[in-house]
Amino acid sequence: MKKILFFVVMLVAGQMITAQKYVFVDSEYILKNIPAYEAANEQLSQLSNVWQKEIESSFKEVTALYEAYQTENIFLSNEMKKKKEEEIVEKEKNAKALQNKYFGQEGELFKKREALIQPIQDEIYSAILEIAGEKSYAAVFDKASGIGIMYSDPKFDISDVVLERLGIKKQ
Repeated sequence: MKKILFFVVMLVAGQMITAQKYVFVDSEYILKNIPAYEAANEQLSQLSNVWQKEIESSFKEVTALYEAYQTENIFLSNEMKKKKEEEIVEKEKNAKALQNKYFGQEGELFKKREALIQPIQDEIYSAILEIAGEKSYAAVFDKASGIGIMYSDPKFDISDVVLERLGIKKQ
């Protein structure tokens, strides 16, 4: 009797597992087909280049001060040496602070990226949730993340459906 009950439970569980629907999206593909994402990336790239030049300029000043100190070092009194060294250290500290301000974990680039790209990602996520709810998908996996997905059948890829939901024609 126990064997029969176990067999029935396993059969029902097996049917429940196979009845669930799993699909895939390719978030990189979706993002590449969204013009607003490309524009946001371009804007971030331009800002990054401007900030990088400013930081490089600041570090060049530090290098110039250090090289000048090296050549003048012999002629300076101990008090002047100390003053020049403090000036160099302060300039370097300011350059590193500037670098952190723009490119640090909570820097301007991070904030700007969050402001420009997060709404696009939220919109994609909402579209995926809507589609998954309508079609009763048990799970939607992202092929772009590559976590443990060795192969996915293209017929289960709903990336184009997501783009359509967002009102974007694929390129």
